[in-house]
Amino acid sequence: MLTQKEWAAYIPHAGDMALIDAVHAWDDTTIHAVGHRHSSNDHPLRSAAGLHAVHLAEYGAQATAVHGALRAISRAQAKMRPGRLVSLRDVRLMVEYVDLSKGRLDVHAECLSADEGGAQYIFRVEQGERLLASGRVAVMHTDT
Repeated sequence: MLTQKEWAAYIPHAGDMALIDAVHAWDDTTIHAVGHRHSSNDHPLRSAAGLHAVHLAEYGAQATAVHGALRAISRAQAKMRPGRLVSLRDVRLMVEYVDLSKGRLDVHAECLSADEGGAQYIFRVEQGERLLASGRVAVMHTDT
């Protein structure tokens, strides 16, 4: 298991907005990340009503950023490639709000394609055995 400190310097998300707490597993095309802090009262995306499921897309997007950073680190790339989220597609929300009492969020992402211009991923966010959200993320490298 990898902790946030192992990739934090390589992604743009910092402080409370760094939603991924750990990586349970990853390889060249997939990542299984987890978030534990979504039930905290000071979570940056929570409202008085709770954590709306639309924010799970941010968890998916951040998992792709962490995956890209881990890939670059493993390849000893001299320069990290900054990226920008350019689209979310086929987003499906199976709940309106996350049940804060049901434990951690498991975020799975799979790289469909990656090249000099950017990357495309599919993601899904689960809690226990329940699928909460899924979709596709496109990231464009901003230094090209």
